[in-house]
Amino acid sequence: MAVIRIGTRGSALALWQTRYIAARLGVLAHGLHVEVVEIVSTGDRITDVPLSDVEGTGFFTATLERALLDGRVDVAVHSFKDLPVEQTPTLSVAAVPARGPVEDVLCARDGLTLDTLPAGARIGTCSARRTAQVKARRPDLEIHPLRGNVPTRVQRVTSGELDAIVLARAGLVRLCLDTYVTEVFPIELMLPAPAQGALAVQCRSGDADLVHLLAALDDAPTRRAVVAERTLLHVLGGGCSVPVGAVAVCDRSQVVLTAGVFTLDGTRALRVEERGADASALGEAAAHRLLALGAGEILDSFNRIARLDPPLVPGVTP
Repeated sequence: MAVIRIGTRGSALALWQTRYIAARLGVLAHGLHVEVVEIVSTGDRITDVPLSDVEGTGFFTATLERALLDGRVDVAVHSFKDLPVEQTPTLSVAAVPARGPVEDVLCARDGLTLDTLPAGARIGTCSARRTAQVKARRPDLEIHPLRGNVPTRVQRVTSGELDAIVLARAGLVRLCLDTYVTEVFPIELMLPAPAQGALAVQCRSGDADLVHLLAALDDAPTRRAVVAERTLLHVLGGGCSVPVGAVAVCDRSQVVLTAGVFTLDGTRALRVEERGADASALGEAAAHRLLALGAGEILDSFNRIARLDPPLVPGVTP
């Protein structure tokens, strides 16, 4: 195993994440040569379709997984929140490194915050979850679709096209663009996406030596937290584009999970908190509590709205 090929998307953030893992591997295994292989995903090719129309399950990750399966690369580095909750057979997430910041942030003109944006301000986001939580606090704001890589999104504010955008804090920090942040949203105001800020380092399950090597990058508290969050999402039957938020924090032997489901117009929000030692059981318990409160009705309604006359996208199954 003198050479490891790591597949990555070509965006600035994906490349940062991959180079970070490559550097960690270089420290772990002396003499190991790590080759970075850029692969264009369906999500990178198609930039004019709202994420809510394509569910998000594999939109950015399926091409990398195919490259793993056919042997073109040995490892893939994903933003964990982009991976489908259904694991691809014969592939394993061998490592979940220590998590970055989990919060969402506002990048606004003139140092404005969500509360100080003027009425009718134009705010960009590609996320139903973020839209719902922004609308709950500021129903007067105009929500505009937001696609493209992180620097391109920030430029839409600096150019004056938009008054503000909502992004994940982790991506901005990793790219040294957090100087554009004008407000960090506490999770009490805006629950992040399940697995936000976490990376998934994936390889073929049968590559035992590689699985063993990658395991040294694993951070146990981060993995436990992400398992709780993604189990909740799996039980609710959602992908990364549904209006579901969740964040788990390890507190010694316990995991504390806060989760929510929101209507797109911001008029209804269901939130629960669960605590337990078993991360999977915790995610299931939180999901069932949300379903008992009416989460299924909210998600069914959202799916009907999002799927109304879905666009025909090459390479993406509606």
